Amino acid sequence: MTQAVWIIDDDKAIRWVLEKSLARSNIAYQSFPSADDALNALYDASPSVIISDIRMPGTDGLKFLAKVKAEHPALPVIIMTAHSDLDSAVSAFQGGAFEYLPKPFDVDQAVALIERALAESRSSHAAGEDTEAMPALLGQAPAMQDVFRAIGRLSQSSVTVLITGESGTGKERVAEALHRHSVRAAKPFIALNTAAIPKDLLESELFGHDKGAFTGALATRRGRFEEAEGGTLFLDEIGDMPTELQTRLLRVLSDGHFYRVGGHTPIKANVRVIAATHQHLEERVKLGQFREDLYHRLNVIRLRLPPLRERNEDIPLLVRHFLARSAANLGVEPKRLSEAAMTLVQHYAFPGNVRQLENLCQWMTVMAPGQAVEEQDLPPEFRPETVSRAPGNGSAPPDAPAASIAGDWSMLLAREVAQRLAAGESGIIDDLTARFERTCIKSGLAHTGGRKVEAATLLGWGRNTLTRKIQELGLEAGNE
Repeated sequence: MTQAVWIIDDDKAIRWVLEKSLARSNIAYQSFPSADDALNALYDASPSVIISDIRMPGTDGLKFLAKVKAEHPALPVIIMTAHSDLDSAVSAFQGGAFEYLPKPFDVDQAVALIERALAESRSSHAAGEDTEAMPALLGQAPAMQDVFRAIGRLSQSSVTVLITGESGTGKERVAEALHRHSVRAAKPFIALNTAAIPKDLLESELFGHDKGAFTGALATRRGRFEEAEGGTLFLDEIGDMPTELQTRLLRVLSDGHFYRVGGHTPIKANVRVIAATHQHLEERVKLGQFREDLYHRLNVIRLRLPPLRERNEDIPLLVRHFLARSAANLGVEPKRLSEAAMTLVQHYAFPGNVRQLENLCQWMTVMAPGQAVEEQDLPPEFRPETVSRAPGNGSAPPDAPAASIAGDWSMLLAREVAQRLAAGESGIIDDLTARFERTCIKSGLAHTGGRKVEAATLLGWGRNTLTRKIQELGLEAGNE
């Protein structure tokens, strides 16, 4: 049952009354004791209706309403307020509230109002507004929840943030979210990939130049720092910035002003800097390739984005989102994955992370023949026949790439587990573990020419453990 209605009130008794009333009407709900908790939850979920108190510790109901409406303009929000609080009621309507509910309220009246808001929400979704309201960042994995909480905590701050993570994990999306949920949201968000700009042009790109500063500088040009005035400047792949520019960036962060190339007038920099890198900056500092003082200036708050392989429980959610978005862009119905196909996708390593998954969904939207995507409809690197066994000997075909076998054996294991569970088998872990150990032992003994002591060392066991395993598994011992 989906969480259709969110209840936000610091009064436990009010939450209890609404919860019981909604439960009797078979309406799904979730409760929050503060608006800040609900704002954090909004990063990866979107309710159909919100009913919120005005006067609460932390973010009050009107500020909460403004933030919700900025991100989800079609989401109905009911504001609860006291009879005498007329100004709050007027402010609520001006802020886009669906309705306001005076306290103390009649329970039946409250449920009727919530049901009317649910009907309004359903009609908005039917018109296609639900696709537009899909949050830019998705994830239920604990690591992503930590990121969402950090974005929430940083929403009222302009502190410098360093985002780390592998390529394709969504560092720019997180930077955009930090900007969108900050006090600078109404000002520009400017992104610059420092690795994509030639070294001799990067300084002018960042700081601009005065007319005549160099050959070809026919007019004064504003740089990215000036374009981002009052807002956020996102510097991607900061680890690749040339050393001399690192010095200039450090001066801006330290002094709060800069000079255009060829200029003599200082320009104040009212800009929040968010940097990102896939490299280990600490190592680059040790190697003298990145300034230590700049590293400490940037590393005020660090957010680490997990690779997709560390949050594969999020893959089904991301797949549905990307398939829906690809279908909307092409004006077609969204594709859907069969259970077997989803299992293969969910157990793929995804070295390109979320970006690679998004590309896969675009590929499936265009190339998959039917609405339901089956195993055989996936690209070759995802299909089980890429690592299929040759008939009769249980080994991979001679021309199978070693990298494919190494990367995909877990997919085959996941497929077998799914098939055996579907067949109603139980206790399969013991059989699979025995087969795994048998394969490791046989391969280890083959590699060492039957020498058990050496094989045990390579496998990470003691000799006695290997001998016992050989006996338990019914394997023939080789010569020592």
